[in-house]
Amino acid sequence: MKVCIYGAGAVGGHLAARLLANTPAEVSLVVRSAAAPVLRERGLTLRTEGREITGRPHHVTDDPATLPPQDLVVVTLKAPSQPAAARDIAGLIGRDGVALFAMNGLPWWWNHGLSDKGALDRVDPDGALWREIGGARALGAVVNSSNNVLEPGVIVHAGAKRWAVGEPDKTSSPRLRRVIDLLAAADLEAIESPDIRRDIWRKLMTNISGNPIAALTRLAGKDTVAVSALDDVAIKLIEEALVVAKAEGCDLTGEISAEAIARPPKGRFPGKPSMLQDVDAGRALEVEAILGQVQSFARARGVATPSIDVVYALLCGLDHALRLAR
Repeated sequence: MKVCIYGAGAVGGHLAARLLANTPAEVSLVVRSAAAPVLRERGLTLRTEGREITGRPHHVTDDPATLPPQDLVVVTLKAPSQPAAARDIAGLIGRDGVALFAMNGLPWWWNHGLSDKGALDRVDPDGALWREIGGARALGAVVNSSNNVLEPGVIVHAGAKRWAVGEPDKTSSPRLRRVIDLLAAADLEAIESPDIRRDIWRKLMTNISGNPIAALTRLAGKDTVAVSALDDVAIKLIEEALVVAKAEGCDLTGEISAEAIARPPKGRFPGKPSMLQDVDAGRALEVEAILGQVQSFARARGVATPSIDVVYALLCGLDHALRLAR
């Protein structure tokens, strides 16, 4: 099985290392030009659970056109980078292949099988992903796994390693089962999701509070305990997102507590949220996928989101400042 990890950073590098160590898959990486020589020379090292997992990819390139058609393209690029890569991703997908999108927030393929509205306006504003790839060639994923790139090719993992994967049309297809089997063979907790959009909404309730607050304050989750007012902001963001999700047909109010997410009874996870990692590295932020598209849904449904509106504006300002610095 030919597998390409497109954007082998923290999450993609974690997955690639496990695939190389535990499966016969032919694993290729598409990475930034600066990282490619290092990964070719040293391969990948994953530090997890007190041990190291190493592997050498079959191919490492910054030019997707040099790779043959793939059975599975796992896209771990952050949402802001995906539209520009749409044509390259599409060119990698083999005749019977599929692209698995593992990202935070609401994905571009959301409307596939739901409506004829096409691409989401905030995530894929020019429709490049919808046009070049199309929802019929996409699978969705929700990844619960904390990873950080210590240096090129070295990933540190802590906590869960759960991947929930599902078809946008909620079917249990042969291609979906093949992907689940591959992830399970790679020693990941692979779950076939019967409703991947519901799982995405569920994870978003954590992302919409933890990521923006960490990015704006530069505080990791465990360090926000000293500022109780931040918990109040987190609760309002989650409560508003729950109302938007319900208006969109996904009622999570009976199973998700904003208070429990904002003030977890077992304590906050000590890792650094991905958006804070992006701020520290000066990278583009997942503003639209995590906040902007929720705001767009709210506008369409006539739902008021005052807290989301304020935090969204502040994050847009921070993202612009990072772009100016780059």
